[in-house]
Amino acid sequence: MRPEQQRVWVGGLIMLLLTTVPGTGLRPADATERVGQVFRRVREAVVTIRTREGTSVDGLGSGVLISADGKVMTAAHVVQAADEILVEFSDGLRVPSRVLASETEADVALLQLVSVPPGIDPATLGESDRVEVGDPVFVVGAPYGMSHTLTVGHVSARRRQPGMLHGSLRLAEFFQTDAAINSGNSGGPMFSMAGEVIGIVSNLVSRSGGSEGLGFAVTSNVARRLLLERPGFWSGISGSVVAGDLARALNVPEPGGFLIERVARGSPAATAGLRGGFVQAQVGERSVILGGDILLAVDGVPVVTLEGHQQVLDRLGRLREGDVVAMEVLRAGRRVTIEHRHQHQHLPAR
Repeated sequence: MRPEQQRVWVGGLIMLLLTTVPGTGLRPADATERVGQVFRRVREAVVTIRTREGTSVDGLGSGVLISADGKVMTAAHVVQAADEILVEFSDGLRVPSRVLASETEADVALLQLVSVPPGIDPATLGESDRVEVGDPVFVVGAPYGMSHTLTVGHVSARRRQPGMLHGSLRLAEFFQTDAAINSGNSGGPMFSMAGEVIGIVSNLVSRSGGSEGLGFAVTSNVARRLLLERPGFWSGISGSVVAGDLARALNVPEPGGFLIERVARGSPAATAGLRGGFVQAQVGERSVILGGDILLAVDGVPVVTLEGHQQVLDRLGRLREGDVVAMEVLRAGRRVTIEHRHQHQHLPAR
């Protein structure tokens, strides 16, 4: 997990409302009690995600089980370039998993577990379009590794990518919330008071490094559409779009490309021979890893535009065993075309 993306501190249980909860007739004490009851009903579906990149980089995040067959939603930045992913349940049991689908432009990902522990009921994915600003919500996750921590707040706003967030999240829609969100909450669920998942925690905006009441969760409808309602694809690469002045500084031809910073071991990108970077650099306010390939196009479609990005994802999502994909990259200043024959992934043995 990247430090600039997430920072959090554990808040205690906050009084839900100072007045009566609209439409329920519940007084504050009753509302607080109701939060606890709903939390106990959904807590087993919330998981801690532990990742490893290379031999020394350990990552931490959260997620939520959404199906009986072992599908877990989380944030893309938690798992995108991970070499190993272990999903930890409340009793400490760790289950291997792999990425089924990932959309970095919305920071959501879908994992598949090797198996689901008995007695664990999945959470219900809710309808985020019904959520209104001011609605009470609660977040469950593992801030700083403290699993199944509950924080309570409200939906502060519904937004497309706020300008203060780092990176490109062009496909996302967010709930802004004042519920405490900290490092380790990434990928965890935001619940409605009915116990339905209405968001997947993505980012925290903070000047102090701790929670300042500016947390963001990708809406459940966006996560559903991108991960469940279209063919899934995971590349195994993390990086960032380079365009404009940065593209010109790196001698990237117009309209730009995707700078590959990390490549997950055993991923389709690794199998195809794509290379990650090895030199940490600061470019303006951005921290990047240079030296890797810059992906320019897939089957002739530029990857840097939103339309091209969508076309590439649709193409990759429809790949069948044995299909060949041609990727054009800039490697050490030279244009190189890499052809990759698609193979289906298999879950690791437990």
